[in-house]
Amino acid sequence: MRVCVVVPVRDDGALLDACLRSLARQTRVPDEVIVVDNGSTDDTVEVALRHGARVVAEAEVGIAAAASTGYDAAAGVGAAAGTPAPADLIGRVDADSVLPRTWVADLVGTLVDEPDVLAVSTNARFYDAPVGAERLLSALYVGAYHLVIGAALAHWPLFGSTMMMRRTAWLDVRDEVHRHETLLHDDMDLALHLGDRQLAGRGRIAYRRDVVTGISARPLDPGNAPWLRTYRALHSFTVHGTDGLPWSRWLRADPAGLFTRLGWAPSAVVDARAAVADGVAPVSVGTGAGTGSGRGGARGPAADVAPHEERQRQPGQQRAEASRGEVADRVVVADEDGGVDEGVTRPLAHLPQGAGRQAERDRHQD
Repeated sequence: MRVCVVVPVRDDGALLDACLRSLARQTRVPDEVIVVDNGSTDDTVEVALRHGARVVAEAEVGIAAAASTGYDAAAGVGAAAGTPAPADLIGRVDADSVLPRTWVADLVGTLVDEPDVLAVSTNARFYDAPVGAERLLSALYVGAYHLVIGAALAHWPLFGSTMMMRRTAWLDVRDEVHRHETLLHDDMDLALHLGDRQLAGRGRIAYRRDVVTGISARPLDPGNAPWLRTYRALHSFTVHGTDGLPWSRWLRADPAGLFTRLGWAPSAVVDARAAVADGVAPVSVGTGAGTGSGRGGARGPAADVAPHEERQRQPGQQRAEASRGEVADRVVVADEDGGVDEGVTRPLAHLPQGAGRQAERDRHQD
């Protein structure tokens, strides 16, 4: 399994040096490191080349553009002859990340051992906070991020300083992410799009609390405009329209099937999950049906929204189709070429218990 780690960077040569040294000391060394130079004027490129990284230039200044270019390069999108083979797993860290020695091995292990995981991120701790306050400040900052953003997403967020995802997961959302937006957090944006798949029962985002990555405390510096970071966080959600609203996401998450039973979640995503629970092969379901959410690009073939009449079939008709053999045992994520990633499957047993119980009651009624 080929692993590539992407590091988007602009004018951070000194910190990049420490980051790349921590990658070189991994117990499972990545097969490739891609440094995305986002218009640096310092020695960033020289540092990257000295450590043997592949340097990819992205002239459009912005973390979203730089990270997306790095993911594309790692996934082999538009690759020229002679470039390395595409990675199966794509890691992402920031220039100020200092990784524990087992970081690559731990995240690869999660993605290998848990086939339904689309992406995984980890815990983090400040390594340059005031002495004696590192743990407290880290817990407040990192903990608040996971608590607040996770609550708004209705699932675990992704933390751009320390994360890894499947190539197929990136290919599934690369035409949807807002890569040209400068006033949002790219990791939140990516989590929203991959999270749409989770809310549709097509995989999930995982979190490794036990893996702790070192990060710089510079986000706490008043000179780094904390208000702007807050605005970007809000914009990361609002740019998605209705799909990004917390109440909408929780309706689609539908804990224990409660909202569906109350008739409060008439969305394409929830209808698709109900169809799967009834034993009907799901059509490819996208996100934000009928919301006019303003995606960052055209939808890929795996994200087409089911026609209205298809989603409105009655349960009896769905069960009749299931009895004719049109039954899906697994929900899969397809890549751009229409192929199926067997590593991104989600058994029906992993559906919410409420949906499973409803399907069981329907079978007894028949």
